[in-house]
Amino acid sequence: MSTKVDKPWIMRTYAGHSTAEESNKLFKMNLTKGQTGLSVAFDLPTQTGYDSDHILSTGEVGKVGVPISNLKDMNKLFQDLPLGKMNTSMTINSTAAWLLALYCASAEENGVELNELQGTTQNDILKEYLSRGTYIFPPKESIKLISDMIIYCYKNIPKWNPTNICSYHLQEAGATPVQEIAFALSNAICILDTVKESNQIPPEDFPKVVGRISFFVNAGIRFIEELCKMKTFTEMWDEICQERYGVEDPKFRRFRYGVQVNSLGLTAQQPENNVARIITEMLAVTLSKNARARAVQLPGWNEALGLPRPWDQQWSLRFQQILAFETDLLEYQDIFEGSIVIEEKVKNLKDEAYKEISKIDKMGGAVIALEKGYMKESLVKSLSQRSYDIETKSKKIIGVNCFEETEVSPLTVDESIQKVDEKVVENKVSSLQEYKKNRDEAIIEENLQKLKSAVKNSENIMPISIECAKAGVTTGEWAGALRELFGEYRPPTGTNINSQMDNEEIKNTREVVKLANKKLGRPIRVLIGKPGLDGHSNGAEQIAVRARDVGMEVIYHGIRLTPEEIVSTIEQEDVDLVGLSILSGSHLSIVPRIIELMDHKGFKSTPIIVGGIIPDKDSASLKKAGIKEVYTPKDFSLNKIMEDFAKIVSENN
Repeated sequence: MSTKVDKPWIMRTYAGHSTAEESNKLFKMNLTKGQTGLSVAFDLPTQTGYDSDHILSTGEVGKVGVPISNLKDMNKLFQDLPLGKMNTSMTINSTAAWLLALYCASAEENGVELNELQGTTQNDILKEYLSRGTYIFPPKESIKLISDMIIYCYKNIPKWNPTNICSYHLQEAGATPVQEIAFALSNAICILDTVKESNQIPPEDFPKVVGRISFFVNAGIRFIEELCKMKTFTEMWDEICQERYGVEDPKFRRFRYGVQVNSLGLTAQQPENNVARIITEMLAVTLSKNARARAVQLPGWNEALGLPRPWDQQWSLRFQQILAFETDLLEYQDIFEGSIVIEEKVKNLKDEAYKEISKIDKMGGAVIALEKGYMKESLVKSLSQRSYDIETKSKKIIGVNCFEETEVSPLTVDESIQKVDEKVVENKVSSLQEYKKNRDEAIIEENLQKLKSAVKNSENIMPISIECAKAGVTTGEWAGALRELFGEYRPPTGTNINSQMDNEEIKNTREVVKLANKKLGRPIRVLIGKPGLDGHSNGAEQIAVRARDVGMEVIYHGIRLTPEEIVSTIEQEDVDLVGLSILSGSHLSIVPRIIELMDHKGFKSTPIIVGGIIPDKDSASLKKAGIKEVYTPKDFSLNKIMEDFAKIVSENN
């Protein structure tokens, strides 16, 4: 008698780069290798509502994902792929309504009915304010856009997950398991409450809407804790759906989640060790049948070094396939059922997470907790503690703060990352400009006015957005129209916390800074700048918190600053040191522009340091251009960096 085997989870790799054409080739190649779903990475201009030819897009086009400016790009991205049969996940948030509109328009042009489409838009804007940084509009307006998408999908695209509550980036920003659970579920509650209060869904159909809410979760290295976290998520969501929203059908209460395992824990030192980390973390979300992920995507082993190559993505896909098809995992019921250890841990996590959700509820919900800075400060504090634990070696990271001796890895003898060809980017920009020239501007303007009217009249934004897509409107034009109406939003940075770190090493660092301050006659003034469109602010925030802790004066205005804004701040604040944080790969474009502007304004002598995921060759180029120091993920000692700051400023005065 044959053993009944469960169906494997959807297997994805997070992919997209340079152009729609190149990304299309990559998608097709990944599918031939056994990938069963697509996970689309969009570049930062697309995620933040700019066209590839916008000044703010300089150095960012095609770097961390595919640039999609219009329907033509979307058609090229999915050319010869069966949209009606594909399960497509799109990591997009502030411009999610627009990218879904482009996807719908592309489907209709290719003869695919909207009710056939299957997939997910991430579309969790609240976590963008807390961690990933690709927000545009204020919270109230952003949540209205999400509500519109949910209602439109309920009526027209019933197989689509219009919102994917994303706790992944919360953990990347330092969240503890309790914070990850509580903040994510609070975000989901906020969105569902908004949809319910709109009164556009019949009460009898609201459970179906609840059933389309999906989640995207992070799996870290603490295997038991992470497995229990998934079980906790599953149980709590079932309880919230039933008790808060009256959902009786168990299938609509199911915690449907995809996962990418932890990138925060990937190391640039001995990067081959990341393979063991990735596989261990994958097990946490697959071993328990009752809490198994419905989709899994794994990072490349070399993600801490730069953009993974196709081979690296293939390797990560093979990890999943070996587990699913060579082992007997899918032949059994939940192997942890009845475990005293697991049950006790899940109970503790549930108790603490419910306390945290209750605290957020008493504040007035997730939006208020966000606007007050509570959630952001909590994450910055947790990440600060993690950094401290690594520095003091109470948290051991193999190859980083222990067992550092190593042989030369054959995997990294040659440059082990993928680079985006700048000529390809130039061609993308020029083709977009040509596209704009050949449009009927009257039709474009007419559709943009209809879009604005729909917003002003509180109409659902999706139908007119689809019409805009078909008419030839671009990403930047759609987002620009909404910017005119909504404005832009800057959330609290969370860096004014008291980190309360205290040991001999940090005391020594404070003394070094104290001597430098004495020589200067005042506290060292450090500007921490986040130029370009990169919203990953964790590193910048940790530098800001530690610099303030050891006695420096810190100026930090958050993310997405233009070179001009950074240099203007230098001029206004009379800073002693400029620290630039760039993780998107745009450093060779942005940093020279800042140097040029500083020279023009008479700040040539003000020292600059740069931090980010920067290859050695690029680091050498930056130093040749005048950068004093370049820091990468290998430089985990914040105290050492602070002492470098003090030394650089002292030598400059």
